[in-house]
Amino acid sequence: MSKIMKIAIVDDERDMRQSISQWLALSGFDTETFASAEDALRGLDSDYPGIVVSDIKMPGMDGMQFLKKLKGVDSALPVIMITGHGDVPMAVEAMRIGAFDFLEKPFNPDRMTELAKRATNARRMTLDNRALRKELSDGSALIKKLIGQSAAMERLKEDILDLGQADGHVLIEGETGTGKTLTAHALHAVGARANKKFTLVSCSAYDEDTLTRRLFGPANEGEPIPAIEEARGGTLVLEDIEALSDKLQALLLTAINEQGTPAETRIVAICNLQDEGKTCESVLRPDLYYRISALRIVVPPLRQRGEDILTLFTRLSEQFSDEYGCDAPEVSAQEAAQLLQAPWPGNVRQLINVAERAVLQNRRGSGSIASLLMADEGEEMRPAMTTEGKPLKEFVEAFERMLIDNTMRRHKGSIVNVMEELQLPRRTLNEKMAKYNLSRSDYL
Repeated sequence: MSKIMKIAIVDDERDMRQSISQWLALSGFDTETFASAEDALRGLDSDYPGIVVSDIKMPGMDGMQFLKKLKGVDSALPVIMITGHGDVPMAVEAMRIGAFDFLEKPFNPDRMTELAKRATNARRMTLDNRALRKELSDGSALIKKLIGQSAAMERLKEDILDLGQADGHVLIEGETGTGKTLTAHALHAVGARANKKFTLVSCSAYDEDTLTRRLFGPANEGEPIPAIEEARGGTLVLEDIEALSDKLQALLLTAINEQGTPAETRIVAICNLQDEGKTCESVLRPDLYYRISALRIVVPPLRQRGEDILTLFTRLSEQFSDEYGCDAPEVSAQEAAQLLQAPWPGNVRQLINVAERAVLQNRRGSGSIASLLMADEGEEMRPAMTTEGKPLKEFVEAFERMLIDNTMRRHKGSIVNVMEELQLPRRTLNEKMAKYNLSRSDYL
């Protein structure tokens, strides 16, 4: 949240309002003033992008009553109280109620600025955290993060929407870097437990004793409550479930059995097993495996997602170019084919790294995408070596879609400019946009 935070100044004395407003405006804040608490309440809500500075003694609703009202609107809204000489006991009571801090008249303007900076920083953090929680609880927002329109990704999205409505435990499998944890977040967010607790534990991040306490307790002093309790009523995600010892597998099975049906806490297990010849089924005890795999999702590898590779590379390049303040690299037809043909053993996570390096390379004006692919894990990423061949028509269509998409983005949806750059008549452009499921409204 980068925009300037607001400061609402509430004081019945006009000169005092203006004096505080002018000083804080000179300090870089966006201020607004109110002559009474009643007026201010009409202009403040739970998402107010700033803080409040209020006098304690005012006619009508005084500062203490005002503070209590504000805490009812948003308990996390920082309120700085201004007190007169001798009102310190009242200010202490205001702090007990929930005021951020107080200033005693006549106050030091620099002290006012210091408090305002601290309060607005706290407010910014609160609003950023709320926005993140809202995003993580918004199933549609998370589904949109699963970028791609390939048949494999459409199936994945349908599976998430279907299984999200169920109550059974879920096993998520897939190669490293495919987005299994994001899939688990989305699965929780689209279901009936969306407003309940989401707890994630990596089974490979702890030794056995620590993991036992983290999952089942008893927790040592200073440690979080056991995850099985923390996630009660919601979703418990177990990453790297294949790392569970026999002892912990038995404890988990007991915990699942004790819940009954429907499960009070939904278990979403993520299997990252990559060893040849081993599967999640082969390393887990059978009774546990069949309990957690009643519902199953397999996240597709990047090499099976066709034109999604180019779509993802374009989006990632744009993000990194904005971050580094330079132009995104233009992808030639040959480079597009190389991106599509690469085997991507590291999947989306690897594509993110390649996109970032391509932007940095483009900023220096040197190198090529092909060189990045060949340098990335040596021979393993050499283009055109994938065993999953694709017909020429797929390459042509993927490149064509990427060109239209990039040009529409560059011209912000201006059909005339896109027609001119690509030298396409309107009817042909419209037909191709319909074919590739591109909508002008997405670029405005």
